[in-house]
Amino acid sequence: MLVLSRQSDETIIIGDNIRITIVEVRGDKVRIGIDAPRDVAVHRQEIYDAIRREAEKAAHPN
Repeated sequence: MLVLSRQSDETIIIGDNIRITIVEVRGDKVRIGIDAPRDVAVHRQEIYDAIRREAEKAAHPN
C-alpha cells in the first residue's frame, strides 16, 4: 500500500484518468472528491462488500 500525505486542495493522480482531491480535513474526518470515468465504479468499502454479497447470493441461490 502506498501511503501519501496530502493537505486540503491537493490531488493524487491514479493512471491517466482518475483524480482524488482532498476537499476538507476536519478533526478525524477527511472529505475527498473523486473524478473518474463513468465506466470506473467508485464505492465505499461497505457498499462494495454489500454489492458483492448480493451478487454471490444471486449466483448461488440456496
